[in-house]
Amino acid sequence: MAVVKRMPQKTGRIRTERVRLILKAAEQEFALNGYKGATVQRIADLANLPKPNVLYYFSNKQEIYDEVLNNILNLWNDKLNEFHPEDDPAESLERYIRSKVEVSRKYPTASRIFASEIIHGGQQLSSSMKTSTQEWVKNKVDIFQHWMDEGKMAHIEPMHLIFLIWGSTQHYADYEKQICWVMKKKKLPASEYEKAADTICNIVLRGCGLKA
Repeated sequence: MAVVKRMPQKTGRIRTERVRLILKAAEQEFALNGYKGATVQRIADLANLPKPNVLYYFSNKQEIYDEVLNNILNLWNDKLNEFHPEDDPAESLERYIRSKVEVSRKYPTASRIFASEIIHGGQQLSSSMKTSTQEWVKNKVDIFQHWMDEGKMAHIEPMHLIFLIWGSTQHYADYEKQICWVMKKKKLPASEYEKAADTICNIVLRGCGLKA
């Protein structure tokens, strides 16, 4: 009987866990000190790992930063990637909006890092990240246009619809402190995020001529 070697599985689990710890620590460091002020050493300290271990998985600070930004983009865009021309517009839009609000609830720090990067000119964004985002938006615009041409939704400017959804859903991460201050709450409960999703869905769907 052949001997089954399990070491690669263990190594894979260790790698996955260490990368997770590094990226979680990196979010804290970048959120607190920005890209320029952040250091690999402090990321290592926050992750409770030696600096050489961090540099084993990521070549430098830029590579860690790119991965943090890519992760939040993937979280944001995951549900909209499921859009297809044959799908129901109302169901697709509602699914996307609710998933975006949920990401804002679960990953506010990552969202704020991305917002800060954009506010400061997006100088650290890689050209491939910019290109992939442009291509992603164009693909969704084409689907929205198809739905409009088929009479499935009202004629609106599809690119600005995407911007509207981005802004309204990410607001609950980027301006969480302001919302809590206005609502006199120490922390926004899950029920308020549900109300936010309901409200955004209602406004967007009605504005698109769809049944909310």
